[in-house]
Amino acid sequence: MKNNIENIDLRNVINNNFRIKVYSTNDNGKSINKLLGYSGLIDLICDPLATNLMINALGSSDQIIINKLRRGIKITFYSK
Repeated sequence: MKNNIENIDLRNVINNNFRIKVYSTNDNGKSINKLLGYSGLIDLICDPLATNLMINALGSSDQIIINKLRRGIKITFYSK
């Protein structure tokens, strides 16, 4: 139960403080640019990886935090 409460708090903090943009290409070679929230990012990548990326973004003082994953997904956190 405690883990769910922590996830809800993290979701609210991330959605209130960041815009999350994802850039990738699909199987057909078409580029994808999406503006996502917490839930959309977790649906795209696994929960532990998304949580680690978000904690790193919260700890950074930069306005733009760029993360590149091995499978070709580029995740950018923009501070509001």
